[in-house]
Amino acid sequence: MTQSVTVNSQWLAQSREQLVEFHPLVAGDGITRGLIGPREIPRLWPRHLDNCAAVADPDVDLVPQAATVVDIGSGAGLPGVVWALVRPDLRVTLIEPLSRRTAFLQETVNHLGIADRVIVLRGRGQDVDPCSASIVTSRAVASMSALLEVSQRHLAPGGRVLAIKGGRAMAELAECRDTIRDSHGSAEVVTIGPPGADGHPLATVIKIDYEEMS
Repeated sequence: MTQSVTVNSQWLAQSREQLVEFHPLVAGDGITRGLIGPREIPRLWPRHLDNCAAVADPDVDLVPQAATVVDIGSGAGLPGVVWALVRPDLRVTLIEPLSRRTAFLQETVNHLGIADRVIVLRGRGQDVDPCSASIVTSRAVASMSALLEVSQRHLAPGGRVLAIKGGRAMAELAECRDTIRDSHGSAEVVTIGPPGADGHPLATVIKIDYEEMS
């Protein structure tokens, strides 16, 4: 099943204002530390920052108010730091195994003044103690089938997985749909418009909602 929604243009404009301090950190230290490729600088706003911010738009209704969020394989803070900046109601845990990335994330969180609601944990998602979050997210980390078990590990009962994907989202979901169903989950692909200059959606998300078992 696929659902198509449109992001609020006012939300994107407002988000850019809230991300104006984060952008140069990703485009500067993020490049020199190898967290993001130098070729990404010209498209950092539409391909990366807007892509993450669109998913957190309250009108899109994917990330509930006051949710607790775990971002697996946070890398340069996409989407975890972006969500924390554009949604001050969220409490976010960033899980990242590589030391140079966790160092960047901690420095960034401190610099942006969001350390009171953003935690940085170094480790693999499967090794860190379960976080019992209402939302578990990831972006460009691994296939959905590879992410599924570790995402569930950090999810509270009745929680939601939001995996930000690309053009293979439907195929990835098909590969693990039976596993999701067996775990009492329901899944769909959500495309968020409007399309960019390349004709692709602003963001494509695999959304999995799990039942809260009694």
